[in-house]
Amino acid sequence: MAVIAAVMLSGLVAAPAQSGEAELDFLISYVGNWRGAGVLVGGDAPEPFRCRLTIAKGNQAKINYSGRCSLVNMNLSVSGTIAFDNGTQRYQAVMRSNAGFTGLAIGRRQGDRISFDLTERQTDRGGNDVRIGSRIQLIGDSITVDFEVEFNNSGEILTASVPFSR
Repeated sequence: MAVIAAVMLSGLVAAPAQSGEAELDFLISYVGNWRGAGVLVGGDAPEPFRCRLTIAKGNQAKINYSGRCSLVNMNLSVSGTIAFDNGTQRYQAVMRSNAGFTGLAIGRRQGDRISFDLTERQTDRGGNDVRIGSRIQLIGDSITVDFEVEFNNSGEILTASVPFSR
């Protein structure tokens, strides 16, 4: 369960002359405090949870984020950066969590939306293999995080979707 909540908290071609400036402005539009709630489905019983997310302007063409989700018997935190890399002309999201999860996802921009898709195979704290799939979408004035975790030894799948708003 810790791995699942940790997950919570593709390129763009830009004109060479203004490369990075419009992308940074787009990222900065997400600076602020965000809140969201969802339900973890697939365990013994659906488990509601709440999250908060703080996004701040970082150095260069990036924003920093940190978030915390409260489930029934645990708090999970995530932090990282979302940046535009002028060299590769693409968005990148990096995440770390207190549950030992780390990941990198490449973002794809379409209009007023950037979508980051992450699929990882990792080992949880109990030594079990898990497949983690997550989609983070920055859409207009909202953020949505969808995720799925499959425990390979049991086949159990846990999912959640969390819409965030300011």
